[in-house]
Amino acid sequence: MPFIPTIGLEVHIQLNTSTKIFCSCKTSFGDDPNTNVCPVCLALPGALPVLNGAVVEKAIMAGLATDSEIHLKHRFDRKNYFYPDLPKAYQISQFELPFCTGGCIKITLEDGRHKSIGLTRIHIEEDAGKLIHSESSFESESYIDLNRAGTPLIEVVSEPVIDNAEEAYLFLQKLKSVMHYINVSDCNMEQGSLRCDANVSIRREESEELGTRAEVKNLNSFKAVRAAINYEIERQSDLLEAGEKVVQETRLWNADLEQTFSMRGKEEAHDYRYFPEPDLVAIQNTSDEIEKFRLNLPELADARAERYRTQFGLPEHDSEVLTARREDADYFERLVKAGSPAKKASNWIMTEMMAINNDESTDLNDILPAQRLAELILEIESGRISGKIAKSVFQKMLSHDKNAAQIIEEEGLIQISDSSELEEIVD
Repeated sequence: MPFIPTIGLEVHIQLNTSTKIFCSCKTSFGDDPNTNVCPVCLALPGALPVLNGAVVEKAIMAGLATDSEIHLKHRFDRKNYFYPDLPKAYQISQFELPFCTGGCIKITLEDGRHKSIGLTRIHIEEDAGKLIHSESSFESESYIDLNRAGTPLIEVVSEPVIDNAEEAYLFLQKLKSVMHYINVSDCNMEQGSLRCDANVSIRREESEELGTRAEVKNLNSFKAVRAAINYEIERQSDLLEAGEKVVQETRLWNADLEQTFSMRGKEEAHDYRYFPEPDLVAIQNTSDEIEKFRLNLPELADARAERYRTQFGLPEHDSEVLTARREDADYFERLVKAGSPAKKASNWIMTEMMAINNDESTDLNDILPAQRLAELILEIESGRISGKIAKSVFQKMLSHDKNAAQIIEEEGLIQISDSSELEEIVD
């Protein structure tokens, strides 16, 4: 019997502030364990939190970039639970009065259709620390690093309207692109700057009632999100086919076995005993303040892609690939400004430059300045060299400081296009 999946995502995005949310400790990644800590993030008695204003500013940008309704008044709440890496035994988060609600992320499906994934809310909270478990078979010890405790996060909660793992993958890609465009986070999943929890349920085709959901926690790669969701859909389908029930619970993803495992029963809001944070006053923004930030928003990927289609006549695929990363779009515009035809610039970026930068960790301009690549493209346009020869010149340009014209001249690569000159050689 066929089943219909329903998926909702909760995405934790670490804001790229220089200091933590309630103290002046650094947020830098990779420092020695327990060196970026103080009485506030260690939760020592008598220590009081002081809100970092930059956190609110970046949250405003995130709300505006996702077309969310930013609430002028919002407050922090205590989310009470015990875990070894949570020094206070509660987390300062937002519950009843979140920072913003509504909004959406727009994705393009594989068949070219567009879909808008609604957002339930975006709220601000602090991160917990990190447990490091011994990998030795001779000991079973765990160590704690509290450098991450108190790092500022926004949690983006989607509506349960995602239909399959591929849509979840596209949603995360687009959300990462939006946050990267507005420079509120580096969204580095390997360093934990972007982490995702997936809520998965299935229902029978003839039923309108949503099934019992299972939450898969702390997925730290797009590949893991897609694989975990597909596994959960299959696991829950097998249970229902066998006449068993799906249990509401929190599960963990094992990437080596490519399976989810039960962690604990799924908590509800009342289990956390939320109550207003007594050490922080409610935050009051004004409409004028919000509008100032709106005016400072950069041109986002969707708008930029539409402009590339109308201004440069690029196909939809090209425009979406070029604008997925702000650095790539900037590089494309530098190429065009330097004289390269738009379509040729697009082709070179997507086929040659992105192949070199396949981990998306580097600015293309650091690989080869746009001015130099534009000169090479113009050599092809002028007819001095062929496209095949240009690829050879391109490889030499990556390892030498010489420009295209120098390499072409020194190696005698100029192609003869004059028919009379060719006839003379033939004679």
